[in-house]
Amino acid sequence: MTAGVGRARRGRRPTVGLFGQLGSGNVGNDASMRTVVDHLRSHHPGVDLRVMTTGHHEVADRYRVRTSPLHVVDALPDRPHGAAGAVVRLWGKVADVVATVVWLIGLDVVIVPGMGVLEASIPMWAWQFPFALFTMCLAARLLGVEVAMVGVGAQTVTQRPLRFLLVRSARTARYRSYRDELSRRAMHDMGVDTADDPVFCDMVFALPTPVGVVPTPGLVGLGVMDYHGRNAATDRRREAEIHASYLMMMTRFALRLIDSGRSIRLFVGDLVDIGVAEHLLHELRAARPGLAEYRAALVAAEEFDTLMTAMAQVEVVVATRYHNVVSALKLGKPTLSLGYAPKNAEMMESFGQGRYALPLAGADFEQLCDRFDELDADRVAVARRVEEGSAGYRTRAQEQLADLSRLVQRRTGSREQVRT
Repeated sequence: MTAGVGRARRGRRPTVGLFGQLGSGNVGNDASMRTVVDHLRSHHPGVDLRVMTTGHHEVADRYRVRTSPLHVVDALPDRPHGAAGAVVRLWGKVADVVATVVWLIGLDVVIVPGMGVLEASIPMWAWQFPFALFTMCLAARLLGVEVAMVGVGAQTVTQRPLRFLLVRSARTARYRSYRDELSRRAMHDMGVDTADDPVFCDMVFALPTPVGVVPTPGLVGLGVMDYHGRNAATDRRREAEIHASYLMMMTRFALRLIDSGRSIRLFVGDLVDIGVAEHLLHELRAARPGLAEYRAALVAAEEFDTLMTAMAQVEVVVATRYHNVVSALKLGKPTLSLGYAPKNAEMMESFGQGRYALPLAGADFEQLCDRFDELDADRVAVARRVEEGSAGYRTRAQEQLADLSRLVQRRTGSREQVRT
């Protein structure tokens, strides 16, 4: 390891970097970051934080930390298109490498907080975030800066370029922990030595939950997503059809709830989902012109706390986004997951709720209705079991943060003691 770069030097504050797609509108990713930032500021107040992220302005404003853009091109006021745009993007990749190296200099450790950084459950290309992650991990290794992937999600990836970048990034990291056994198994299956890699849970279970919120009788939470299929060539060719089918099923289901006397709160997990929720609301009001405003409303939460507070007011949750499902389970809500990836089912199974985990691929309206009716009829008993599971997950999340504290203390050489 390069001397003097990867460990806090005498006479300066220890410095920790956070790296990822943070502050860009994904509620789950931002909640993971908040969990780590809150923990570091509470237990390691002497540590200086720097963040390299897609939403660098938002993160700087929210946390008052120094930030750098993950992609230099995204920080440009105007981006050209066509041939000129291709040249700018190519230049941008080179500039990203240089900017990443500059950002790493002076850091003692880089934390990649939570997130599905080692998965490809939704459409993405290798040259996007996976390339940025690989660049950072490789440069950090050369500079002697330890990379810690903390509570991350993973899945088996078949596309060769994407798989290469994710596997190499994981191998380069000096510390890896996972949010579920599915993730560790996936990395093992792709050739990563996971023998010493612990499994905890999604770290957002460590965040406080709202108190004193009473559910409104008859109120159902419906979490929707800008879903276009999986990250596979076959789904890319059919993404318009897949998206339309998802919209139709969710609209029919929402109408069924309304017609049965229920009220609805629409939840999203990313800014890109808002258009889907607004489309669904438009369809509802077009089909039921006299529908009162309070019967169907959108909660466009930008923060996990806001999402949890709104979700605490419903009796039952049906959701697609992973962190909508996590929020519901964390709150002890009877939950039906319409999963776009195996991680949804893994989470539901760990709570003993596998019966209510439906894969989006192959799910149909009748099956959704039947399973919802079954869940709704047993919601009191289900809520009790989910609450028990949530308490256990809270403990596991705290254990993950304690493990993170040991890592930070070891790498920074700081004398701060963890306060309990």
